Amino acid sequence: MRLRKQRVATRVSVTAILAAGTAAVLTLPATAEPVTPTVEADTMAAAMQRDLGLSEQEAEQRLRSETAARKADRTVRSELKDSFGGSYYDAELGKLVVGVTDKAKFDEVRAAGAQPRRVDDSAAELDAIVEQLNDADAKVPDAVAGWYVDVENNSVVMTTALGTTREARAFVRSAGVKQSDVDIVQSTEDPRTLMRIIGGNAYYMASGGRCSVGFAVSGGFVTAGHCGRYGEGTSSPSGYFAGSSFPGNDYAYVSTGSDDTPMPWVNMYNGYARVVQGSSEAPTGSSVCRSGSTTGWHCGYIQAKNQTVSYPQGTVYGLTRTNVCAEPGDSGGSFISGSQAQGMTSGGSGNCSWGGTTYFQPVNEVLRAYGLRLTTG
Repeated sequence: MRLRKQRVATRVSVTAILAAGTAAVLTLPATAEPVTPTVEADTMAAAMQRDLGLSEQEAEQRLRSETAARKADRTVRSELKDSFGGSYYDAELGKLVVGVTDKAKFDEVRAAGAQPRRVDDSAAELDAIVEQLNDADAKVPDAVAGWYVDVENNSVVMTTALGTTREARAFVRSAGVKQSDVDIVQSTEDPRTLMRIIGGNAYYMASGGRCSVGFAVSGGFVTAGHCGRYGEGTSSPSGYFAGSSFPGNDYAYVSTGSDDTPMPWVNMYNGYARVVQGSSEAPTGSSVCRSGSTTGWHCGYIQAKNQTVSYPQGTVYGLTRTNVCAEPGDSGGSFISGSQAQGMTSGGSGNCSWGGTTYFQPVNEVLRAYGLRLTTG
């Protein structure tokens, strides 16, 4: 059966609530009694030191420069329009690098605080290749793990199992895409959804199994779509899937009871929580941290966006690729960059003993699909 990107939201009715405030890291309350949160400003930097091999000064400097890169990214996307060729954070430069198809636009990029570079293809052209592969009538070969836009190389990359490039090339031809437009890379990736085992900040599905809460929103929380179908009940907290989309997308909205209070926190699994201030999208190359009920808090980098992933259950489009580790049960959990929500864990390869590749569903898509408001603080 042909798989297409699912954009139609399932039935949902919510009341929007938005709380605003300042950035901080808060201690998680051990009981339901009122507590005064304690600020621990360097906790995220400490996790980056552990997982990214950075010094304390390097981690803090990177967080500052990535904040500037996010602002620059919003500006250049708006100003360059059709000339925009993708962007990524360059750690050596400490700033955003922006691909531009029209050299006359370089000054606009520099004015935004970013570094321009000339590229052949616009981001829209590369995304169009991805969409053409997404719409292919042919079944995705089992050996193909997925495809994505590689902004650093201004190309589309398809990953396939070792020794199976012929099947991948045949699929590219069947989609009507030029072979020269896709770089086929052999890989040991074997993507799977992550919804087993046990942990903190978990929730449980009525049909069995466990997933992780993504982000608190008005009336409940968002998570991965593969965790449950529309109408399925949940416990801890109690609720039901008021909207779910998988495959095609991998997002869901769980509506919880009035006794449950949505909090603007992401558990860092060290007694503290990261405060969510918004959902500004971080550029490729930025550091990002993930929270999940199996493996806790881990950090890495955003490697690519608009990744198509071929899971055994079906193909999912528009995911973000990272080198953060994850394991079954982490599905649905939070991805955050600085204080900005990025997305919910979808699936991946590897584990947190030796590392791997993990994909997340961008959070802004589910917020738009169901008309939700992120709980911020």
